[in-house]
Amino acid sequence: MPLVRKPPGEPAHAAPASFDARALTAGSDDARWAAARSAASHPEAVAALAAALPHERDPRVREAILTSLARIGSAESASALLPFLRSDEASLRTGALDALRALPAAVAPHLPVLLSDGDADVRLLSCELLREQSEGEANRLLAAVLEREEEANVCAAALEVACEIGDSRLLPALARCEHRFAADPFLQFSIAIARERIEAQRAGSRE
Repeated sequence: MPLVRKPPGEPAHAAPASFDARALTAGSDDARWAAARSAASHPEAVAALAAALPHERDPRVREAILTSLARIGSAESASALLPFLRSDEASLRTGALDALRALPAAVAPHLPVLLSDGDADVRLLSCELLREQSEGEANRLLAAVLEREEEANVCAAALEVACEIGDSRLLPALARCEHRFAADPFLQFSIAIARERIEAQRAGSRE
């Protein structure tokens, strides 16, 4: 089949239509979904997407909003998503976390503050964001968490990540965490597993 040629002077890609913020909150579910999807081409839509997100009840539209924020991928996108880690609604927290995991570079500057947040649930969720960071930075931040964290659940989340991406830089922090939670059998077990995997990795690298 012969290729259909574009008329001379016709642009290869049409410019995206202008974004109408009102369409995110008005009209049918399908109309809001279409507006949320189209917003991915409009970095200026971040504020409108973030404003619509907590009020949207349709799961498909909510997913489209989160996906567009992730696709825009800006520092503003990350800043707009971070407050939803505090949401009382589990599905919204999870959706925001998944979107933030797609933005490792934009999230990175926020991680030291998130991992020191006064809300233990925020600290716990933030451990998950370390999976997408560079190995060196992730281990540095994990070590800081394991050195100081007093909540067993947060330590458990950090140890789960450490079992996957931890390296020998974590060993001193693991020892101090082990001492701090000497009476917690689950954390003692998790620390032992993390240490074993790190030491096995180190032994393998020497072979």
